[in-house]
Amino acid sequence: MEHETLFPLLCETANGNKAAFAELYKLTSPQLYAVVLKLLKRPELADEATQDAFIKIWHNAGSYQRGKGTVLTWMVSIARYRALDLIRYHNLRNEVSLDNEAPQLDESSNTVRMNTEQNKLAECLDELDQSQRQAIQLAYVNGLSHQEVVNHLSSPLGTIKSWIRRGLQSLQRCLSL
Repeated sequence: MEHETLFPLLCETANGNKAAFAELYKLTSPQLYAVVLKLLKRPELADEATQDAFIKIWHNAGSYQRGKGTVLTWMVSIARYRALDLIRYHNLRNEVSLDNEAPQLDESSNTVRMNTEQNKLAECLDELDQSQRQAIQLAYVNGLSHQEVVNHLSSPLGTIKSWIRRGLQSLQRCLSL
């Protein structure tokens, strides 16, 4: 479904087709909004992050690379990074929980595939050392900088960077099996 619908719309968006962009927005904005709202916990900031993400998607539609993930995954990552920027800008660290739960997408047509991917990721995360898993989750799920992970885990910067690097390498190996 996604390949048949979203990819052609993104290609047309890259060519400046406003109607295709409007359709892309209509199909994906609920998912992007859900992700940023989960991170930001404030509807007004979630609205801002979603709007900013779609502006970036409009301007960067031509830079999407099929081999690096689905269109929706690419779009969610743009929205997620914008939400993390707003967390930093508005200094919301204390309001945003540092739980280990990644945002979930609700897309009925891709639910089974996404659940399978999420289960595989969870299995691979469970295979990591606790320190690697925690450092990766703090950095990539919660958006903390390396220095903030150092402060949170009370470990040296070099150790944190090593945990993250080795953990990501292990995840890559595990997910490619």
